[in-house]
Amino acid sequence: MPGCTPSSRVRWREPPSVNLDLKPAPPAGAFRKLALGTWRTPRDPSSYASLELRMEPALAFMADHRACTGRRLTVTHLVAKAAADALRRHPEANVVLRGQRPWQREDVGVCVLVVQPAQGTSRVDLTTATVHRADALSLEALADALEAKVSRVRAREDMEIERGKRRSSLLPGWLMGPALRLLSFVWYGLNLNLRWVGMPFDPFGSVAVTNLGSLGLEQGFVAMVPYTRVPLLLAPGRVRDVPVVEAGALVPGKVMTLTCTWDARLIDVD
Repeated sequence: MPGCTPSSRVRWREPPSVNLDLKPAPPAGAFRKLALGTWRTPRDPSSYASLELRMEPALAFMADHRACTGRRLTVTHLVAKAAADALRRHPEANVVLRGQRPWQREDVGVCVLVVQPAQGTSRVDLTTATVHRADALSLEALADALEAKVSRVRAREDMEIERGKRRSSLLPGWLMGPALRLLSFVWYGLNLNLRWVGMPFDPFGSVAVTNLGSLGLEQGFVAMVPYTRVPLLLAPGRVRDVPVVEAGALVPGKVMTLTCTWDARLIDVD
């Protein structure tokens, strides 16, 4: 066309052959490999709820207990003991799924998630410390048992957990999912004790507790971990200062959000 120069023409460009411009991510750590092997296409039975709790009585109780005994209690200990007692009173919620049928547990086991520094790196792993027959223990005895377990786990002195982590780190990512499902089937579907091959006995218990407040989080909803067959997860958040109403007056208060994730196939809250 007259007056049209090459620089003013619209030039057609072929679309790129790829949808996204990508590069390989750094190699996954042990926990990330477990996560990638655990969760697949969403067919998720999880239900969620949260509860706001006034914490002044609990904080005063923990302070008095430490002053009287010299022993430390934490929010995690209180939540773990409350969960164990609740499952004793409501055994219909202390269940495990085998096939498509719920089975009631005889034991009330409380599992606490533990942050464990990874050796030689700045990354951290997430592992577990579980106390069985927790409903039969006093608050002080449960706190002592949990602290002993957590200390051993963080010091990498729990040989069953360390062997399991070493074995899982050797699996390629594509094999992690089938391996976890097979392990879950043997543990729970066949109900076999695998201690003879160095695997822990009932390592995840009836309920899991993870303290999000220790990470500075006010609240969060924790994902179910299907291969553990744990149907109930509790996550206390950070205790925070908020205005509250007492006797018609606005006063300072201390509040904690406790969030809960549960398997709707097994636990009915109606």
